[in-house]
Amino acid sequence: MKAIVTVDNNWGIGKAGQSLVGIPACLRLVNEKTVGKVVVMCRNSLAELPGGRPLKARTSFVLTSDMSYSDVTAIVVNDIDELVKKLEDYNTDDVYVIGGDYIYKSLLKMCDEVYVTKIDYTYNADAYFENLDESDEWVLESESDEETYYDLEYYNLKYVRK
Repeated sequence: MKAIVTVDNNWGIGKAGQSLVGIPACLRLVNEKTVGKVVVMCRNSLAELPGGRPLKARTSFVLTSDMSYSDVTAIVVNDIDELVKKLEDYNTDDVYVIGGDYIYKSLLKMCDEVYVTKIDYTYNADAYFENLDESDEWVLESESDEETYYDLEYYNLKYVRK
């Protein structure tokens, strides 16, 4: 299993259920990595995708505690145990976790790789991803040159489990 996440300098990922910033290159990375694969997200992450709909050409799992929520274009699950059980039917190399913080925290222990877009800025966040630089379980495998989006500078990093 793999994860894709955008973080700030403090590994913040969101505030009040919303992403901190939208960088088109991040969505392109998700598109590049996940076409024909399985994506796992929470309902808030789904709402932030174009049109609030699952990405095409993928199997999409949406985790929500709202038992009445349904979406004919996604597989809706209501708790982590149900999600993990359903993911057993898929090759773990084809599964990408794309947000939010509860899903990241619950599934990171099952991931082998994490693709991080790290923004050189500190936002006022209330949701955080684990700081992989401070973890004994992860090693930075690759880092892109600096990229920019308007006045934001960011780097694309790839971490792998030791």
